[in-house]
Amino acid sequence: MNKYKNLAFNTIVFAIGSFGSKILAMFLTRLYTTYMPSDMLGTKELIETMANFLIPVFTFSMSESIIRYGLDKDYDNRQVFSTAIMVEVLGLFIMALLSPFLSFIPFVKGFTPWLVVYVIISSFRQTCSLFVRSIGYVKLYAFDGILATLTLFIFNIIFISGFKMEISGFLLAVIASDLTSTIFLCAAARVGRYFSPKYADRDIMKTMLRFSVPMIPTSIMWIITGFSDRIFIKYMHGPAATTGDSAAGIYTAASKIPNLVSMVSTVFFQAWNMSAITEYGSKDIGKFYQKVYSAYQSVMFIASAFLILLVKPISAILLNYNNHPEYREAVNYTPVLVMSVLMMCFNLFLSSIYTAAQHTKNSFWTSFITTILNVSLNAVLIKHFGIHGAIAATFISYVVCYIIRIVDARRYIYFKVNHFSTFVNVGILLLMSIISVKQIPFYIPCIIFITIFVLSSNFSAIISTARMVLSRRKG
Repeated sequence: MNKYKNLAFNTIVFAIGSFGSKILAMFLTRLYTTYMPSDMLGTKELIETMANFLIPVFTFSMSESIIRYGLDKDYDNRQVFSTAIMVEVLGLFIMALLSPFLSFIPFVKGFTPWLVVYVIISSFRQTCSLFVRSIGYVKLYAFDGILATLTLFIFNIIFISGFKMEISGFLLAVIASDLTSTIFLCAAARVGRYFSPKYADRDIMKTMLRFSVPMIPTSIMWIITGFSDRIFIKYMHGPAATTGDSAAGIYTAASKIPNLVSMVSTVFFQAWNMSAITEYGSKDIGKFYQKVYSAYQSVMFIASAFLILLVKPISAILLNYNNHPEYREAVNYTPVLVMSVLMMCFNLFLSSIYTAAQHTKNSFWTSFITTILNVSLNAVLIKHFGIHGAIAATFISYVVCYIIRIVDARRYIYFKVNHFSTFVNVGILLLMSIISVKQIPFYIPCIIFITIFVLSSNFSAIISTARMVLSRRKG
């Protein structure tokens, strides 16, 4: 199987597994906006973000090493997995000892025990899931994605809708779902045969830590970039209508819709990350990246255009306006947030170069610049413009990150990029999002026309890559 067909096959498998699970996950937004007012939704999102912050810190980002060295044929899978587990056990034990300090964080107070269990179970689930993927069980990995989301959906209904447990119910649902997934993966893939303390190797641990430790601050930086705007909106004094607890919840709801674009990217990236690592060092790697990135950009531009076009009906489906009318305002912020997610997806693609080439330090410093810029712009813009300031800060910081990475990352794997096409498409989509928000006269025909234009101008790159996939030539 050539590299294009292999990438296509894995993408299809992940798509089958991911789309169903991601769509179910999107409908959870409907559940949350039904049973949680905007101020509570904002708090729930901050607690979830705190969990995502703690996981890489106290697991030393070993999940990143699992993918990198689990796919590398030069390393023994048993040693990779056992070493990762032993390191994580130590880190999570330290977190448990330090957990009383979490209660001093205002939005965590009262939820600390649930949060600690959440982090522990989710960490092991993530490690098992990525290891299963790295040893070639991609179908099982995809099926587990559906299972995990389905159980999460069911447990959320039980604890939030049934028992009215609100934020505690959400945390308990995640714990129960991740535990179910972990047990399933261990049983189905017989993961236990890969683990034993005797397999843990000090030299491999050093290699994995050298790779993963720089990813810790990188993960932290992206998390800060992703949730600092919510902190500023929630606690900063600014325009009354667009700052405060309720505004933070509305912004959280608005940010859920662009995840549909991220969903498309995630499906591809799961497969791409495997190809980027396994194909690294091949003689035509530059051409491979060029073709794949061109098609990837085109798909993302088209997906973004259609989401902006359909943002109102989608928002009406996923957000419960009836129970909490304040969520109706979210649609005014979603279109430009789509652009931010689009740029974030491009940055994620470029980060795969750092992973494949084992230059994770570069991923850190580019993320650091992005975070500093994002926080600084949030502090200035949210004070004067509220939610609109947060949106602008996020978009600008992601654009700057893209500019830096498109120059820096290609020093390690050079591939041609049509910068003019990127600039034009981003500009057109940004104009489309502004038209959608402002609702200028005849705005619906305008955004329909723009969508058709984006579709027609980007279709050729997708077709070109598809032909290479269908080619019988061996790569």
